[in-house]
Amino acid sequence: MVRDSNRKEKKDREDSSEFSDRLVAINRVSKTVKGGKRFGFAALVVVGDQRGRVGFGKGKAKEVPEAIRKATDQAKTQTLRVPLKEGRTLHHDVRGRHGAGLVVMRTAPPGTGIIAGGPMRAVFEMLGIQDVVAKSIGSQNPYNMVRATIDGLKKEVSPRIIARRRGKKLSEIVVKDEELKELPA
Repeated sequence: MVRDSNRKEKKDREDSSEFSDRLVAINRVSKTVKGGKRFGFAALVVVGDQRGRVGFGKGKAKEVPEAIRKATDQAKTQTLRVPLKEGRTLHHDVRGRHGAGLVVMRTAPPGTGIIAGGPMRAVFEMLGIQDVVAKSIGSQNPYNMVRATIDGLKKEVSPRIIARRRGKKLSEIVVKDEELKELPA
């Protein structure tokens, strides 16, 4: 029993060390009290392993480093695995939404790079995507943009998963470029 808990603790330490994090936003917030104002900080952090796992978290505290630590801890507990095409881009175009924020993400050919702004770029870099074109429509609030991006990434499905769901082979689902040329127009 003790041995199993030691293994679990060791695994947790290994998992936490493989993540890198990116601070997306830091806000100074204040609370008005009888004697004046009390200042605190709110942080938004995105973590990922650059191999298809990403998560975000937010933390609040009186000091900046403590807020960042809390946000990072929360992000590590809320990671999401996203299937990547060739380990560098999305399998298909996808849209994500949260509140008034709408994000459109498109797959891109090799060498395109990350064409996305601010908070979306942080999510893609932590995820390990190298080629993607993304556009944010609506809210520019970093919290909503990160949530909308994560929402869109949750909808990402690989052809292998679709084939397994349908009970077919991958070759029956995916059409190769040579086969496309042979099809009548």
